[in-house]
Amino acid sequence: MSKPTYTRALAVDLEKRLRQPRRFMQVLAGPRQVGKTTLALQVMEGLTVPTHYASADEPTLRASAWIEEQWEVARFRAAEDRRRGAVLFLDEVQKVTGWAEVVKSLWDADSAAGRRLKVVVLGSSPLLMQHGLTESLAGRFEVIPVTHWSFPEMREAFAFNLEQYLFYGGYPGAAPLIKDHDRWVRYIKDSLIETTVSRDILLMTRVEKPALLRRLFHLGCMYSGQILSYQKMVGQLQDVGNTTTLAHYLDLLSGAGMLTGLQKFAGNRLRQRGSSPKLQVFNTALVTAQAGLTFSEARRDRDFWGRLVESAVGAHLINSGRAHDVEVFYWRDRNREVDFVLRLGERVTAVEVKSSRRRQHLRGMDAFDRAFQPARKLLVAPTAYPLEEFLARPARDLVL
Repeated sequence: MSKPTYTRALAVDLEKRLRQPRRFMQVLAGPRQVGKTTLALQVMEGLTVPTHYASADEPTLRASAWIEEQWEVARFRAAEDRRRGAVLFLDEVQKVTGWAEVVKSLWDADSAAGRRLKVVVLGSSPLLMQHGLTESLAGRFEVIPVTHWSFPEMREAFAFNLEQYLFYGGYPGAAPLIKDHDRWVRYIKDSLIETTVSRDILLMTRVEKPALLRRLFHLGCMYSGQILSYQKMVGQLQDVGNTTTLAHYLDLLSGAGMLTGLQKFAGNRLRQRGSSPKLQVFNTALVTAQAGLTFSEARRDRDFWGRLVESAVGAHLINSGRAHDVEVFYWRDRNREVDFVLRLGERVTAVEVKSSRRRQHLRGMDAFDRAFQPARKLLVAPTAYPLEEFLARPARDLVL
């Protein structure tokens, strides 16, 4: 089976950066099981310089000395080829306590000594990676976001049709299992959800109520595509946790690339943070694996399928928008609503999603147009902008 366009495109970008004479640390940050390691190994195969790869993905955290040991191996290989140097790949680096400070010290020492050693770090917790980068490594790195796979990527790599992508989502490792529904569900729950929660959130971050975080994630998947106030979440979860705790846990889940809360678009950036969030998964597989429905059962349930379509659109927008800093919101004023609002700089695009062929009045879109005059208004529907075509267009193209 040929390698998907998604991995090839990112691999080409990374390889191009590593061939440039100027020295920047390259950071591949993204959720679990989206191809970061495969991408790194693919690039290593194509490089003509010496390389060294090491992973800190172990059940127990590595000590900082481990980074120094791997760095010395790469330094040795760079010294053997002084003209071309070498490239060091450090995978799951956020597992090492204090990793950013150690990397900064080693990186600065190499810069002062003029060593021709370039470094690529990979991490499956974007939130933790970002903390280390901004606190210790400012000015020394470039980030390449590695997100969930898009519909065109899953179609090319695994021959997914549109309905399969909506239900099974964009996890390449799960794709070969879709003919065995129970096995596919176990893979999503055990290898993706549980591993991410246990090892990328609970093991690495202080969480006082782990059970509440898990229930919040399950609730968010059930209500993906819907606006839910924090007060209503507290009532649904029946826990003593307050709204501040829930907002914090939602940020942790968002940082792990699982579930986020879209903020209401208000034009004025100062007003957006206080709104009730619109819950949104990053991958529809997180919804369907916990829904208790088979593919055929989900397809027959019109309400569920309609919510799945909207969640797929939202996931596509937030994933494809990351590379170009496209912000994604929703908008609502009383009973008038717009499903998604995209903003890039001063340009705004409004997106409404309808899975039915019936003609419907777009009162929300009309009201939003009068209030904000967006540059573009898009209706994703069988009779307007076909979903299959929409999912093939990155968010940036929809705004420009």
